[in-house]
Amino acid sequence: MILPVSNEIEINSSKKILWNLISSPEHLNLVHPFCKKNKIIKWDKNERKDILIYLNNLRYIREFHIWNENNGYSLFIGKENGERSKVEWKINSRKNKVFLKIKVYPYVFKNKNKIIYIFYYLFFIKPMLKKYLESVLKGINWYLRNKKPVPKNKFGKHSWFS
Repeated sequence: MILPVSNEIEINSSKKILWNLISSPEHLNLVHPFCKKNKIIKWDKNERKDILIYLNNLRYIREFHIWNENNGYSLFIGKENGERSKVEWKINSRKNKVFLKIKVYPYVFKNKNKIIYIFYYLFFIKPMLKKYLESVLKGINWYLRNKKPVPKNKFGKHSWFS
C-alpha cells in the first residue's frame, strides 16, 4: 500500500513559461529551496535522468519515465540502487489561471503492516512531504516573480533535506 501526498499552487505565469522552466535541464538549481546541486546525467529526447543533491548532501537520482509536453511529467526518485518514489508534476489551467500540482507516492514504510503504515503516513510522512512540496512550489513561484535563484531554505528548513 502506498498512499500519495500532493500539493498544488497557483502559478503567477503562463502555462508555456511554467513548462519551459520545469522542463529545462537542471532547473532545480533555480527554484528548489533545498537543492545544493542539480546535475544532468543524461538529457535528450529519449531519456532524461539527473541527480539532485540536497543541502544535507543526500543524493537522489531522478529518472523521468513519462514526458507529456506542455502538461507535465512523471519520474522516479531515490538513492542509486535503492528504493524509489514515484513523483508526478502536472500543469493545470482553470478559469484562466495556471496551477502546478506535485504528487508523490512515497516508498517509505510501504512493506510494513497496514496499521503501522497508516499511522506513519498520517502523522509523519504526509505532514513532512506536504511541507516539502509547499516549499518547492513556492520556490517556483518565487523564481518566476524575481528572476533569480531561490535562496537556500527560503521558506524554512526541512529536517529531511536541509
